[in-house]
Amino acid sequence: MPRMNTSIKTVDAYIQMQPDTLQPVLENIRKTILEHAPEAIESISYGMPVYKLNKKPLVYFGAFKKHIGFFATPKTHEAFQSRLSSYKQGKGSVQFPINKPIPYALITDMVKFRLNSVK
Repeated sequence: MPRMNTSIKTVDAYIQMQPDTLQPVLENIRKTILEHAPEAIESISYGMPVYKLNKKPLVYFGAFKKHIGFFATPKTHEAFQSRLSSYKQGKGSVQFPINKPIPYALITDMVKFRLNSVK
């Protein structure tokens, strides 16, 4: 799966280019984000879906070979450190393994946290 495919222009196109088994997961992540941030603007940046509010990035997500990357901010990840502790992390990113249930409630809480940061 390409990490930074600059030919992708929409989230629909991004999701459709992923393996069939991942498409429902990505759609659910998308739905979760938009359900809690309906005013967020959806686009592609760095070759993956991004959601912006007031022209500031809210969250990104991306499909990788063995995980779904979810990118908020280092401050968000610090706030959720205990709930993220079982996942591989980077500065402002977390990897949700595709062979385990995706923590949609955690994604919801992180999106809500970010909403308070960008308003």
